[in-house]
Amino acid sequence: MENYHKTRTVERPSVCPFSGLPPDTPEVRVRDGSKIRHPLRYALSRMEGPREAGPREAGESRPLCRQMVLTASGGGVSKAITCAEVVKRRVPGLHQTTRLQFCTVDEVWDPLEAGAGLDSLTVSRNVPSIWILLSRDTPDRSRPGYQEPGRHDGLWAHREDGGGQAGPTPGRKRKKGGARGQGPGRQSGPSTEAKGQS
Repeated sequence: MENYHKTRTVERPSVCPFSGLPPDTPEVRVRDGSKIRHPLRYALSRMEGPREAGPREAGESRPLCRQMVLTASGGGVSKAITCAEVVKRRVPGLHQTTRLQFCTVDEVWDPLEAGAGLDSLTVSRNVPSIWILLSRDTPDRSRPGYQEPGRHDGLWAHREDGGGQAGPTPGRKRKKGGARGQGPGRQSGPSTEAKGQS
């Protein structure tokens, strides 16, 4: 491929895996190169409503959405997950259903030299994609990928019930260099002095 350069990348349209959604359900596409604040602002405006109505928004009254779909592929998957978590923290009581699948991306490669007699190449790749449904209404809880609303901070909290902690104590720093209890002037082997002699 040293004689080619990639000219464009085209992602084939994917079908939403969530069936039975109302036709006015917004679908937020989170791209790899976009800043997360743009899809996040739009998602919050549709689920939470505008924070302060400006002069343009004073006369506009858009009904809040009951459901919203966030989708991303490739490098934008982590941004879509972050966006969904921020929306769930700002809008309590949202149910989440997640679907993972693959989408097809076509890469078009053109030759570096037009007169070399080489043809353009189209390479198709399957990249992972994620679809996240946030809903105020309770979906089917038996489906895989369902997450009920609520705070899940307790999953990472340290329990102090006398059995010790699983990880290092927050706020305590470990000294650098060498093992614990061994500094300059201390011997690492057994003591050479005879015990009990004066």
